Amino acid sequence: MVIIKTWIKGFEISVLVDLAEPVVTGVNTKRALIIEFPEVLAGSGPLRLSQGGDFSLLKQQEPRPLLSFSADTPACFSKLGTRRLKAIAGDIMAYRKVCDAQGGPLVGEALHCSGSLDLDWDLDKEELQEPGPSMDRMQMQHVDCQRSGCSDPGPDPDPELMEPIQPSVSVSPHGRFERLQEDPNYISHFTRAPALKGQRRLHCFLLRYFLAAVGLFVLGLLIGWFTHTPNVKPPVPPSDSSDLLEELLRRITADKIDALQRSFSSLSDDSEEARARYLYRQWVGLGLTDVHLSNHTVLLSLPGSTPNTITDRSSHQCFLPNGIPCDQRGPNDLPKQQFSYAAYSAVGSLQGEVVDVQYGSVDDLRRAKDTLNLTNQIAVVKLGQAPLLYKLSLLSELGFGGALLYIDPCDAPPGRHTWNQAFRVTLNPGGNPAIAGVSREAGGSLTSLLVQPISAFLAKTLLSSPSTGQGGSCIPLAMSPNTERKKITLTVENQLSYKKIYNVVGYLKGRRNPDRYVLVGSRHDSDQGGGASAIMNQLIAALTEQAKRGWVPDRTTVFCSWGGSALGNIGSYEWGKDNSVVLQSSAVAYVSLNSPVRGTETLRATASPTLLQLTSDIQRRQLLSCIRGGNCPGPNVSSLQLPGDVSFFANQLAVPTVEFAFEQTKAEETTSFLSEAQFSVESPKTLDPLFKFHETIAKMTAEAILRLVNDPVLPFYPLDIALDVQNKLKEKSVVSPSLLSSASSLRDHAAFFQSETMRPANDPKERDPSHVRMLNDVLRDLEKSFIIPQAPSGVYRNLLYSLPGKTPQFSILRFSQEAVLHCSVTSKTVKHNKEVLCHSTMNQSLSLILRAIRSAERLVCFGLDLFENYPNDTK
Repeated sequence: MVIIKTWIKGFEISVLVDLAEPVVTGVNTKRALIIEFPEVLAGSGPLRLSQGGDFSLLKQQEPRPLLSFSADTPACFSKLGTRRLKAIAGDIMAYRKVCDAQGGPLVGEALHCSGSLDLDWDLDKEELQEPGPSMDRMQMQHVDCQRSGCSDPGPDPDPELMEPIQPSVSVSPHGRFERLQEDPNYISHFTRAPALKGQRRLHCFLLRYFLAAVGLFVLGLLIGWFTHTPNVKPPVPPSDSSDLLEELLRRITADKIDALQRSFSSLSDDSEEARARYLYRQWVGLGLTDVHLSNHTVLLSLPGSTPNTITDRSSHQCFLPNGIPCDQRGPNDLPKQQFSYAAYSAVGSLQGEVVDVQYGSVDDLRRAKDTLNLTNQIAVVKLGQAPLLYKLSLLSELGFGGALLYIDPCDAPPGRHTWNQAFRVTLNPGGNPAIAGVSREAGGSLTSLLVQPISAFLAKTLLSSPSTGQGGSCIPLAMSPNTERKKITLTVENQLSYKKIYNVVGYLKGRRNPDRYVLVGSRHDSDQGGGASAIMNQLIAALTEQAKRGWVPDRTTVFCSWGGSALGNIGSYEWGKDNSVVLQSSAVAYVSLNSPVRGTETLRATASPTLLQLTSDIQRRQLLSCIRGGNCPGPNVSSLQLPGDVSFFANQLAVPTVEFAFEQTKAEETTSFLSEAQFSVESPKTLDPLFKFHETIAKMTAEAILRLVNDPVLPFYPLDIALDVQNKLKEKSVVSPSLLSSASSLRDHAAFFQSETMRPANDPKERDPSHVRMLNDVLRDLEKSFIIPQAPSGVYRNLLYSLPGKTPQFSILRFSQEAVLHCSVTSKTVKHNKEVLCHSTMNQSLSLILRAIRSAERLVCFGLDLFENYPNDTK
């Protein structure tokens, strides 16, 4: 029996060795004992234990005898037998388990346990020669073994002792430990390893129970979640823009617009404030998270306590504006007559002769000037063909003291009964007149003329005009050449008052470009709103519904409902001026719902040249499902100057605009400015009982909004601007060669630029965010090049909007030519200076146009440079 004492990873191990089956290979002169255990580790080869302290796995050798002794092995070793050394094999197995527990890997053909193992054998020569209890004193001590190697390794085994041995039968560790426990001489000093092993087992059990408990808890949470969560899938936005458009249009119906209109019309309080507050609540309820209700105190021109009158001095007959004698008016006529007035007209009474000036053109005024003294006379003027403010400015220059306005029945839209109907106009070009220096104390007028609208019947009476014709023929109203002119007294008693007007503005935020705004504007006037507010609410409901389903627009949509529109677009002007700095850099487009359904005869679309192509595409697509089955009008798109709240954004900021509307119109040359006349509006239910026309306008407007807020590249077409410019320069008699050359160059560059913009528009790989943003800014700012510092009264500063006429022409060129003709009708005392001024005005107008064209061309060239300086790296 041999007691082997060793330390493995800091644990003391004392083992009584029973040498059973080891193979002793010999002892050298240094008494280094070498014992080899064949196949101690199954399948890994024999193991050698030496005084050098290494456990080493040996390669499998050829079969050898079970016991092999070297020549110089002491004879006493034969008396040890094989039983006692068998315990060493078991100890080796236990040692292997400890190594495995501490992470010692078995790599290749060597067993490593954080380094080598040193074994000190306390055997004297005498003890080796005499068997007996002294042999039990043999101890095997283990020096601390570390992964980096032993700190004091013993000497390497003698190479002479490294003889191959015959493999033997491995010893079962289980059997060894049973024999050791049965031996009465067995003494165990292994005091820490069993406790550590039990402690580890305890920790393992605790860890298993803890993980099981956590797993059961998590499983319970998941079961409870899926059990109590309703089985409703989250809304998924449409996969592409076409699906989104179809879903959006599907949610816009005539019945919904009808219901919204009934709710809007049923308000007990019909004031502007009540309507604005109602819209505010509606928009918040529909899902707009950022809605503002603002007010402005402004100077309003309102009808007086008594209606304005026109009195025939020869017969002393007094007439109301609609032609009814003053003494025959009924109790219900007063509100209608009070509605017929010209806001911000001069007030007072004026006596003078009636002068027929037809449409108030320069030719008409020259004919009147040649035969009459026009000072303090009263002109009878037809609406149409030119802006009202421009006509009044010419009348004022010629010395007229007053003006009576009417609509010729031959120009009136079908179904519009203007014969006995007067109307309202405003002389306010836009904004709060108080800011422009007009005060109540100064009379509050924006003109020196007394202005009053009248009916066609009263105009015929005052002009002594013959009958308008029989059957289908129509003879325009006109005074016969030899007719005696009537002398009348015109009385205007308007009143000025400071009141609050209200704007409602709501935002639907964009994701990629939240600082780029697409504005959608309507009005909530109590007498002019029509179905605009109902359509606006339907659009908000449809768009916010898509947002709740996961759609997020690329740009921000700004919904605006304006107050004070009827008296000069006051609400839109005041809000626009307050936010002009932001809008100049952020406003992308303005979609107008000024008066969407004014009739049911003609579908008209008006847009700036930048948006002509988009507007035509939308109108053509919507007309495929026409309301009047088979009798559908073709696309009717133009860039004519628009009245209404759109004027500030198109005229002051040069924001691209678009508007769809149904009208009752005829030839646009004479009727485009008839919308300046504001009649008592019929109920939307009367105009469109089924609200199908309202539905059509809503769907076309919704498609325009969706394209403007969602398209990665704005759907603007610079080539349309260049073609429009060339088209307006066809009259070469007044156009210089340099101007034509610049226009041609602009067209060439614009065509190339438009083809380049199609790349990111059609290919997602070309859409570098910063590149696309700069590209869109170029497209947005292109119209700003055509803003001129000043324009004639009532004419847009934006050169791209034209006035109606047989030949398209820049508006300032048309009025400059009229200014030359106007020189011949001015007074002789200033004729020379006027001629110089008129000719310089023409040259100045041509210079402004040339400058605008060159500015636009430079901007287009800058856009082309973007494609060269920012190559696509995403391919």
